[in-house]
Amino acid sequence: MNNEQQLVTLGKVGAVYGIKGWLKIHSFTDDPEAILDYFPWSLKLGSHIQSVEVTDWRKHNNGLVAKLAKFDDRNQAQTLVGAEILVNRAALPALPEGEYYWRDLMGMNVVNVQGYNLGTVTDMMETGANDVLVVKANLQDAFGQKERLIPYLYEQVIKSVCLETKKINVDWDPGF
Repeated sequence: MNNEQQLVTLGKVGAVYGIKGWLKIHSFTDDPEAILDYFPWSLKLGSHIQSVEVTDWRKHNNGLVAKLAKFDDRNQAQTLVGAEILVNRAALPALPEGEYYWRDLMGMNVVNVQGYNLGTVTDMMETGANDVLVVKANLQDAFGQKERLIPYLYEQVIKSVCLETKKINVDWDPGF
């Protein structure tokens, strides 16, 4: 496995904040501040990946802003806007059997128990009651569906998840 395959996305660099090189950080972790528990960070912009050091951070409104070493003004920081924040997969805690990180479900093929291909997981939503898979069909399917919202209810709706084959089996009517 090459180094890039061992890195996982935990967030994204947002807009520049102020004139001293601070950046808004969009965390994909449950608790936004938890992104700061995982180091070192690498930033990926296009095909370029570079290691960076967070020298300071603070809460800002409902999010975070961070200062990175060697990015001391607005123009330097602007070059990082839109970069993915990556960390080594080994830095993340192991999950109990049957639990998965959202990023592991992204891109997986979703097939119902009758064998009907519902599409690919393109996003996840948190609704409060339960998480929801956003599944998009490649084309509008026979049921007129281009996108489906499928509740992530393990055993009720989600019958199995196979990371190796990147396949999720669901008990879900293709007409929904």
